[in-house]
Amino acid sequence: MSGVKSALPCCLVVEDQALIGMALEASLEDAGFEISGPFGRVCDALKWLKTHTPDIALLDLVLGDGPCTQLATTLRERGVPFAIYSGVRPPAIRPPEFDGVPWLEKPVSRSDLAAVLADLARTSAAGRPAAAPVPAGCA
Repeated sequence: MSGVKSALPCCLVVEDQALIGMALEASLEDAGFEISGPFGRVCDALKWLKTHTPDIALLDLVLGDGPCTQLATTLRERGVPFAIYSGVRPPAIRPPEFDGVPWLEKPVSRSDLAAVLADLARTSAAGRPAAAPVPAGCA
């Protein structure tokens, strides 16, 4: 990308199962999102986040190199809303990194997933100051 921000909301997708990641990418592109990823490892997503900021994110809870806790912390620090998309049920008492975060249990319908992410994108856009430049998130 040439440094020009797309009109589509940028969604960081972190999913370690390749087929699920590809299906998410296709589904979310069809729903009107620009996708970064899917990243299959926490370290790869954190490396991408060093130079990019998405509008929203969708995180699998447990990845090949560990839980997504550091990703959640980094996204919260930047004010990026995110959802968890996992085969693991949400715990009764969530760790603070996941407090108030939408938790979607696999499998989820395409329409339900798109609706949750569209809501997060509205939250992201509403929380951004009008005069602030929008960082180029997807590349």
